[in-house]
Amino acid sequence: MPRVDYQHRLDALREDVLYLSEIVLDRLRRALSALERTDASVARAVIDGDSEINEQYLELEGDCVDLIALQQPVASDLRFIAASFKILTDLERVGDLAVNLAEYSLTTSRTRLPEVDVQAIGTAVTEMLEDAMVAYADADSELCYTLAERDDVVDQQCEAASEAVVRDLLGREQSTGEVDREGLLADISRLLLTVRDLERIGDHAVNIASRSLYMIQNDADLLY
Repeated sequence: MPRVDYQHRLDALREDVLYLSEIVLDRLRRALSALERTDASVARAVIDGDSEINEQYLELEGDCVDLIALQQPVASDLRFIAASFKILTDLERVGDLAVNLAEYSLTTSRTRLPEVDVQAIGTAVTEMLEDAMVAYADADSELCYTLAERDDVVDQQCEAASEAVVRDLLGREQSTGEVDREGLLADISRLLLTVRDLERIGDHAVNIASRSLYMIQNDADLLY
C-alpha cells in the first residue's frame, strides 16, 4: 500500500472514530432527556438505535486490524491505531449505558423517587466525554489530565447521590411504613443503577483520555 494511501486511511479512521462519538453523545443526551421527561418515544429511539452503533463499532475495529496488517506502522502510527481501537470499545459501551438509561426511563415512577439530581451528574459526564474526544482529536495531553480530576468530582457526586437514596428509603420505612414496598424497592433499585451507570460513563471518558495520552506521549498510567 502506498504511504500516501495509508496516511489517508489513518486520517479517515480518526474522523470515523469522532463521528461515532458524536452518535454516542447524541444517544446519551437523548437518554438523559427521556429520563428527565419520562418520554417513551425518545427512550425507544435510543434503544432501537443501538444496533447502528454496534455495526459501526465492528466495522471500525476491522479497519484498525486492516491498518496494522496491511503495512507495518511506525511507533506513533501504531499507538494511534491501538488507542483508536480501544476508544471504540469505550464508545460502544457508553452506547450500551445510554440504552440502559433509556430503559430505566420506561419503567420508573417519578412520584416515588427521592430528590437526586441525576441530570447534573448526567451533564457532567456528557461534558467529560465530549472533552475526552477533543483530547483525542487535538492530541491535547493537558486536557487528558484535567479529565481525571473531574472524574474524582463525579465519583463524589455519585457516592453522595447513592447515600441520599438509601437514607430516603430508610426514612420512609421508619416514618410511614411504605405500603407499596415492592414497587418502591424496584424504583429505588433503578435509581441506584442510573447513578452507577452515569459513574461508569465518566470512567469511560477517563479511559478515552488515557488512550489518548498513550497515543500522544506513550504514557497512560499517569491518569490512574
